[in-house]
Amino acid sequence: MITVRLEPENRELTFERVRTVMQLLHKVERKPGRALVIREGQLLTPDLNLRDNDIVVVRDVGSRG
Repeated sequence: MITVRLEPENRELTFERVRTVMQLLHKVERKPGRALVIREGQLLTPDLNLRDNDIVVVRDVGSRG
């Protein structure tokens, strides 16, 4: 199971059977160039694998108008 904190919404979600950062971004409806995925202070690229019990932050980037 992967725990995800969405920012700036400050929502927490959990997912099972998510193996890569790209799959996670798809689940939370984010595009790779529009969000940062962070695990233990490290930025993750879309091709990296996630591990069971990972806690990650998905932070939106870009202008809000």
